[in-house]
Amino acid sequence: MAKTPTRVMLVDDHVVARAGYRFLLENLPDIEVVAEAGSGEEALELFPSVKPDMVILDLTMPGIGGRETLTRLRAQWPECRILICTMHETPALIDHTLQAGAAGYISKNSSPEVLVNAVRKIAAGQRYIDAELAQTMLTRNGRTEVVGMTALSPREFEILCLFAEARSVEDIAGKLSISAKTVANNLTTIKDKLQVSTTAELVRLAISKGLASV
Repeated sequence: MAKTPTRVMLVDDHVVARAGYRFLLENLPDIEVVAEAGSGEEALELFPSVKPDMVILDLTMPGIGGRETLTRLRAQWPECRILICTMHETPALIDHTLQAGAAGYISKNSSPEVLVNAVRKIAAGQRYIDAELAQTMLTRNGRTEVVGMTALSPREFEILCLFAEARSVEDIAGKLSISAKTVANNLTTIKDKLQVSTTAELVRLAISKGLASV
């Protein structure tokens, strides 16, 4: 009996990117693209009706964004496997995203073969990180560069990335649909976890980790 194809949903706000993924995957006998979404909100709305085995997810999207989408997908459908495909190759971001439950992480600069291989490996129950990104994590910044960031919750990490863009507490609250007080409390917790005493130090740390505009 033939093996059932892996059902994949594509989540990226760029139509061209989704078209590229579909072109690479849709003619493969073991992979079926069952849905596309242009935002995290759309992905969460579509998920119950299409029930994909895997989601290929961009991180930088309007609305709730990719990191929050990852968190919500994993919370509601923990059996779903999520492959991050993004332009961002920061070691701290890769490490934290995997800690948050992603099954794989590849760059949009990767070869088409890497995408196909990643989907197949993850479908088989394995984790997958682009070899070049894995090497970057080990050599360019070193393991000590990312350890502190893994102490942050997904929400705290989201707030830190937005704060690194010089957004105000009110702006962050509006984007994440939470209160300004919640944002301020999270920033205090983040500073404690990362062992910095001022907001200026926090911004410098986040920028040094490459988290601005992530």
